[in-house]
Amino acid sequence: MRLHRNLCFAVIDGLTLIFNEGKYADKVIQQLLKRDKRWGARDRGFVAETTYDIVRWKRLYAEIAEVKEPFDRDNLWRMFAVWATLKGITLPDWKYFENTPTRKIKGRFDELSQTRKLKESIPDWMDEVGEKELSADFWSKEMAALNEQADVILRVNTLKTTKEKLQSELFDLNIETEFIKGYPSALKLRERANVFSTEAFKNGHFEVQDASSQLVAEFANVQPGMRVVDTCAGAGGKTLHLAALMENKGQIIAMDIYANKLHELKRRAKRAGAHNIEPRAIDSTKVIKKLYDKADRVVIDAPCSGLGVLRRNPDAKWKLQPEFLDKIRKTQQEILQQYSRMVKAGGQMVYATCSVLPSENQLQVASFLKSEAGANFTLLKDKKVSAHKSGFDGFYMALLERKA
Repeated sequence: MRLHRNLCFAVIDGLTLIFNEGKYADKVIQQLLKRDKRWGARDRGFVAETTYDIVRWKRLYAEIAEVKEPFDRDNLWRMFAVWATLKGITLPDWKYFENTPTRKIKGRFDELSQTRKLKESIPDWMDEVGEKELSADFWSKEMAALNEQADVILRVNTLKTTKEKLQSELFDLNIETEFIKGYPSALKLRERANVFSTEAFKNGHFEVQDASSQLVAEFANVQPGMRVVDTCAGAGGKTLHLAALMENKGQIIAMDIYANKLHELKRRAKRAGAHNIEPRAIDSTKVIKKLYDKADRVVIDAPCSGLGVLRRNPDAKWKLQPEFLDKIRKTQQEILQQYSRMVKAGGQMVYATCSVLPSENQLQVASFLKSEAGANFTLLKDKKVSAHKSGFDGFYMALLERKA
């Protein structure tokens, strides 16, 4: 691979914003990709993937390059040189790469890879929490899986098409996909491609949604005609899946504390042809109280540490703080206590997170069931999805039923 100056500069500019100014990697990369209209798919792929790679391995590369935060541009070029050397890319004779100790880089990599927190490039506290909650062996395997690049998975919108039709439509555009056993609506891309520019996407035939995330709506056991409340709907990935499973019949009340996310949901629902969704911003407790004892199903895709989705959000490793974990666990329990009151007698509730930590998952459900609010609920089943066993994001989901 030959390195091109303008692409490498884009990566360094992006890393400056992410590491030194705390900007979100996905937003920075979106901006970078608009920088030069002449860039082809390969150029854009290089910028996105290289930036994500260096973000993912920040701690390891900084240790090898012997640089410390805040990184100046020279530091970032040194980290870039580490990335290129470990990828087997020959460094061009640019001034940034003068005196790069290629052999020393490989030696340092081998040496530092003996220690998990350096090998997997995570903060000390995160490594300690993961080992304490999951065991050393499980956490080692899980972190290795969470550092791999995520596959692109589509969820077929069955309101508009079938899995077979969509597969054939994409095949005609030279985008090859495969079915995934046990995931009824999923298509996995064999190679990365810009699916958002296709007519199939514009016509609402699919959404991009990880396979594990697709299990949540399935878990909710919804039927056409039900009244379903999706309490932390966000931009609506799972809401749209619920609408498809309900065949557009019945009512989905999509709630969130962020009204701007619900605007995005409206736009997506229109494209998907999902007509049974009613967005409601949670601007006071009244919104929830109005629905006490009225829902057949309540879905809580709870805010969490996001440790199960580090493959697609590698910068979260550096943004997350241990005190956030304590805060979010408290929020999760409050949400369970409050939102469970919307479930009617005989109705069911799904509690889900994209975390792999038991303290955010089965322990939260156990605490809820022991509480006054949870006394009239029973746990029907739960599912722990780990990245290293499934090949997809780490997730947890529990299905609870309110006694009739």
